[in-house]
Amino acid sequence: MPEEIVSGIYRIPVPLVGNPLKELNAYLLKGADGNLLIDTGFRQPACREALFSGLRELGVRRGEVEVLLTHLHSDHAGLAPEAAGERTIYISEVDRPSLDDRSYREKYWGIMDVRFREEGFPRHLMAKMNETNPARSMAPPSGGHYEGLADGQILEKGGCRIQCLLMPGHTPGQMCYWLPERGILFTGDHVLFDITPNITSWPIMPDALGSYLESLNKIRAYEPALTLPGHRKTGDLKARVDQLLCHHQRRLEEALSVVKAHPGRGAYELAGHMTWKIRASSWENFPVAQKWFAVGECMSHLDHLTALGRVRRETADGKAVYYAV
Repeated sequence: MPEEIVSGIYRIPVPLVGNPLKELNAYLLKGADGNLLIDTGFRQPACREALFSGLRELGVRRGEVEVLLTHLHSDHAGLAPEAAGERTIYISEVDRPSLDDRSYREKYWGIMDVRFREEGFPRHLMAKMNETNPARSMAPPSGGHYEGLADGQILEKGGCRIQCLLMPGHTPGQMCYWLPERGILFTGDHVLFDITPNITSWPIMPDALGSYLESLNKIRAYEPALTLPGHRKTGDLKARVDQLLCHHQRRLEEALSVVKAHPGRGAYELAGHMTWKIRASSWENFPVAQKWFAVGECMSHLDHLTALGRVRRETADGKAVYYAV
């Protein structure tokens, strides 16, 4: 059931069945100049039904909206071509190739597979993950009219003046959208209030966590009257940014202590010695999808420790290992 948050801006809850995120917040901006939909949900039946029934309740049919994506992840972008039809889908120029260039997407996944194998992720689990990973299976298909956005670019859509803010970290091209006249900030997955955004390693970002921490400090300078995240509830922006900064400092210290206790191991083994809020009796019994995210997050912290000169990464015979410096 859609809800009007403020005049002309509506939240459409989109259930993410089987996903620990539970729900996506899609936002519709209705203005005299047309309709703008921020984020869409997975390309799966439950998301499709919730999104398009919500739009219908608001008097909008598919193909009657332009789409503004906060980032490339399939829980945000999966239904974008269906929603927009022949209209424009806006996304940062950094994340755009991952959606509208199939060869780029396949090359990216190939590079990521190599990195995960180097870090010791078992091949049989990777094969299983590749079959079920929603990032691949529920991503938008080829097609759609995409337009890349630059940092600082202004869009006047949905009755609003929107400033695009590039905040790399969660993805290389994660964007937040700032409505200065209304004091409203859409944060996508850059800042979430009751869950911690996943920060993984990315081929085009040698230090994704370092980029994310820098982006957190950049977004902290804004003083929105209302912050609208990609998932779950809102909250106090500055307080939450400070919590996230402290969280990652603790995780860096934990990752470093694990490297010291288990030198010469790859990220897969090291992640098994870190703490995770997952209901599993052991690392071996972790759900495969959550194990993938955990290893990716471990990698991002090891990459940042390497950039800081506190950890050394060595590779030999296609295997990566880490040592404290």
